[in-house]
Amino acid sequence: MAIKFQYNKTSLNTISKQLKMRKNALPTLKNKESALRISVIAAKAKSEKLIADLEDALRRYDYLAALWNEFEPGLISITDVELDTVKVAGVKTPELREIHYEIREFNAFAKPAWYADGVAILKELSRLGIESEVYLEKSRILDYQRKKTTQKVNLYEKVQIPGYQEAIRKIKRYMEDEENLSKAASKIVKSRHAAEEAEEEQNND
Repeated sequence: MAIKFQYNKTSLNTISKQLKMRKNALPTLKNKESALRISVIAAKAKSEKLIADLEDALRRYDYLAALWNEFEPGLISITDVELDTVKVAGVKTPELREIHYEIREFNAFAKPAWYADGVAILKELSRLGIESEVYLEKSRILDYQRKKTTQKVNLYEKVQIPGYQEAIRKIKRYMEDEENLSKAASKIVKSRHAAEEAEEEQNND
């Protein structure tokens, strides 16, 4: 990325401000990048842990497999999933608040005794599945923001800061050369003027 500038003090001041702003922002961006990286790992680990818990629960209830044939389809259904928004390293992420279920009425006397347990088991399994998905989405959002932050860190560190520093060097060198030329020209003018005055005095004598 080429830094646009002009060889004057106004441009030098503008570029100096831009450089200072980026240098000040860089440590904060690096901290954010680090925090996001840690948060991505934590969210992925939590999602994987919930999936493992779900698989464990499915194995634990494997002995009920034959009984599920007696279970009424549609007895329990999910009507709503409530999510909260939680900021992680300044990034908005979802967090599971509550799952709303609708349970159709059934005659506890006419149905098998384990029906109530079956409802509780399905609630537990669905919560583990939904929460693992929420954490997976959280990790995706955080990872996307981490990549964006890394790009910004690289842009500042490898492109803009060196570019502004180089532009400042060029402007300063140009202004110094211009000043030296101006001084040299001024000396020539003075010496020429002095020579003319001396010559004029001689002529008057």
